[in-house]
Amino acid sequence: MPPPTAPPPPATESAAEHLARHVPLAVPDDTVGAVVGRLHGQALDYAGTVYVTDAERRLIGIVPMARLLSAPAGARVADVALRDFPAAHPDTDQEDAASLAIHYGVAAVPVVDAAGRLLGVVPPQRLLEVLRHEHVEDLHRLAGILHETERARLAIEAPPARRARDRLPWLLVGLAGAMLATLIVAWFEQALQSRVAIAFFVPGLVYLAGAIGTQTELIAVRGLSLSTAPLARQVASELRTGALIGLTLSLLAFAPIWLVFGDLRLAVAVSLALFAASAMATTIGLVFPWLLARLGKDPAYGSGPVATIIQDVLSLLIYFGVVSLLAL
Repeated sequence: MPPPTAPPPPATESAAEHLARHVPLAVPDDTVGAVVGRLHGQALDYAGTVYVTDAERRLIGIVPMARLLSAPAGARVADVALRDFPAAHPDTDQEDAASLAIHYGVAAVPVVDAAGRLLGVVPPQRLLEVLRHEHVEDLHRLAGILHETERARLAIEAPPARRARDRLPWLLVGLAGAMLATLIVAWFEQALQSRVAIAFFVPGLVYLAGAIGTQTELIAVRGLSLSTAPLARQVASELRTGALIGLTLSLLAFAPIWLVFGDLRLAVAVSLALFAASAMATTIGLVFPWLLARLGKDPAYGSGPVATIIQDVLSLLIYFGVVSLLAL
């Protein structure tokens, strides 16, 4: 059998970075007893699976150790080997390699070259390290920290004056938005005075739009970094999601409002505004973190305050616009 093929220099966060090269090997005509006998005294990097290769070291099957030890000693390895197994390439992303292990239910993932020759395996310990690393990275993305960089560390360890300087500009935008929201409510003062019940639904509508947008932001900060789908497709998908959420909430709210207040037009106004605000909130929650990241800004500072106030202002405009159209 030819010696192991030297893998190419590993790419960053690729399967090649985690190779264990000394693993149990067998050829199809080996007997189970012969393979088990050869294991004694070998210095192996990973011994949980026997890898069956041909004369050119191309991987053709795997035999988990539990399966090997339970097979008759005289059985051929080819007869007990599993033919359906995952295989990664040296440049396969480490997270994709870990996903292969989970999907196929194996403890280690073999890595082969373009010709299918075995280079080594990503052993269980390294897969666990990859999964933990990716999990922590995802949590950082959820918090709006795109990379584990000096900037991310300074965001929590910088002096109070520096942190206040970083955060205040976004909060000042929020303050301006809050003043604009107040002006919108004041603009519709006459409608509110003539039908006080209209005001009852302002807090709930604003809250639900903000909550829906916040949900989307938390999902989007991670999803945008992992998904390869074009942004336009993701926006369209999120818009449909918001419409479904809004439709569900609107239908649930319509009957109680009509029954309690005895006003069909008010129930229609609130339901329509809730539907439109929900679709709008999901779109803003997706696009705004992406836009900040593209501009080189940290979404942890800006996406929450600014997206929230935009959602609040638009929710009020939608609600009072529907109220005006229905002449409430």
